[in-house]
Amino acid sequence: MIDEFAKEYLHSDLRHIRGTMLWKLDGVSEYDVRRPLTATGTNLLGLVKHLSITEARYFGAVFDRPFPEPLPRWDADDDGTDMWANEHETREEIIQRYRRVWEHSDATIEALAIDAPGHVPWWPRPNVKLFNILVHVLSETSRHAGHADILREQLDGATGAAAEYAHLEPDRATWAARCAAIEAAARAAAGAQH
Repeated sequence: MIDEFAKEYLHSDLRHIRGTMLWKLDGVSEYDVRRPLTATGTNLLGLVKHLSITEARYFGAVFDRPFPEPLPRWDADDDGTDMWANEHETREEIIQRYRRVWEHSDATIEALAIDAPGHVPWWPRPNVKLFNILVHVLSETSRHAGHADILREQLDGATGAAAEYAHLEPDRATWAARCAAIEAAARAAAGAQH
């Protein structure tokens, strides 16, 4: 039996990881928060934009509680515009929309029982419960928080789930020694394979 304890536990974890996502933007320049940091164009602000749209859809339309603001169509994601901010979208607009999505999602989570039915037509098993969507959105947000952690580390060395745990000024000699040891192990393993 899925109970209210599970609902609150998952919801608490979701609230925490949402905060982590926004912390990843703190102190990052406008250029760095938007620029492509991987070969596929992944960037910090785009991850937050994507998560706001995803969460609004899952805790909105899936439970017949649509998010009250316009969102791209369900099938509009093929062009990837949900993963980056154009020059007319401000950081503040994207952050504030994400916060409004949280409020809407939180209201849905609080209003519905953990076993409340929902419908996700694009899933192989489309009939779901609030529990399924909580797990899905928490997993999606956590996955992208991991991406954001790596991107932020590339930019300025900051890692972790919150500012108080960030390594903003790592001891470069320690990191260099660790990387050298890892590189040596990788080379030795690769050599042993031949």
